[in-house]
Amino acid sequence: MNMQPPLASAPVMSERRTALIGALLAAIGPISMALFTPAMPEIVSAFGTTEAAVKMTMSLYFGGFAFAQLVCGPLSDAFGRRPITIAFMGIYLAASIFALLSPTIELLIAARFLQGIGAAVGVAISRALVRDLFTHERSARIMNLIGIILAIGPALSPTLGGITMELFGWHAIFLLMVGMGTLIILVTVFSMRETVTRDPSRFHPVRLARAYGTILSTPYFTLSSLAIAGTTGALYAMATMLPFVMMDHVGLTPTQFGAAMLIQSLSYLVGSLVLRTLIGRFGAFRLMPFGLASVGAAALGLAIGLRLFEPTFLTVMVPVGFYAFGIAFVMPAMSTAAMAPFPRNAGAAAAMMGFMQMGFGLLGGACAALIGDPITAISTIIPMMGVMAILAWLFWRRLPEPAHLAAHRH
Repeated sequence: MNMQPPLASAPVMSERRTALIGALLAAIGPISMALFTPAMPEIVSAFGTTEAAVKMTMSLYFGGFAFAQLVCGPLSDAFGRRPITIAFMGIYLAASIFALLSPTIELLIAARFLQGIGAAVGVAISRALVRDLFTHERSARIMNLIGIILAIGPALSPTLGGITMELFGWHAIFLLMVGMGTLIILVTVFSMRETVTRDPSRFHPVRLARAYGTILSTPYFTLSSLAIAGTTGALYAMATMLPFVMMDHVGLTPTQFGAAMLIQSLSYLVGSLVLRTLIGRFGAFRLMPFGLASVGAAALGLAIGLRLFEPTFLTVMVPVGFYAFGIAFVMPAMSTAAMAPFPRNAGAAAAMMGFMQMGFGLLGGACAALIGDPITAISTIIPMMGVMAILAWLFWRRLPEPAHLAAHRH
């Protein structure tokens, strides 16, 4: 039932260890975003700058995160998961110190861009580790467990960021990031096992271009990744809009905003726990429609509710909660589906999937900046992304399972 890892006839790490390390790696990106969001309005005043300039700290973080995955994923295929993780987390650590000491908004923007580059290794490597060792329902089960653990960090991060900022100032938020970067480097050195054989030829430009061409021309991958981009990518897009919706229009303080964001993360956590109780009986793929139904309901709530009523805590955060709940059902199955056809290029496939996810988040944030009004932006862009995810799944489910996977299942 399982694809075997490249280095051994049995997994070199257990399901639990893989999930714990994968969750820690995957969490660094969302946590670095969530810690920072409560400080965005304050940074406008601290630097005497504009909202648009501060939004660039988030947009370029997304940009660095998205594009760096296209490099770090294939690098890990060629040189190993462990050394590439350590190298990119070193970039993240240096960038966090750079952000802590930044005297101008321009330098802070540059530091956030570098942070995004460093953090990109987390999501690419976490998915590649799972694909190296497991596939089919075991892979989906691990992705679900990663989701449960992953929900906890981002759930607490906005609250922690808001409290930290009000007690110690916004600079202290980057001290927390310095600590996280150091922790991940230590875990990588002492706990992560290597799961691929070093083969530098995999990073040859021609082979890399051919690998990405193969990945993008595989509908089983592209449609799965579009479903992820329209769901998880929407959360990243919302991160550029919600601080200004909730603090400037609804009137929350940074600490209150951090507490409000618990609804998003806890909804994802609840969805992951519900999925975990059902996955053994029904399987991750058969439960997908329930998640997409929740995403669709949330999209309607944002598109219609915010056009008919003034924004309030409930009219914004209830649909956001439903959206996050649905994502918990989408991510394990679609991540497994997207990665499944590429046992030899798991890093590159994970990188492209992450690039599409973050790229659509970046595109959504850029469109929000062009629209200007955050209420109009969130009630237009997020529903469109939800519809894209649903359509991608409807086309994906008509595809036959790749031949080598079907043969391996039987």
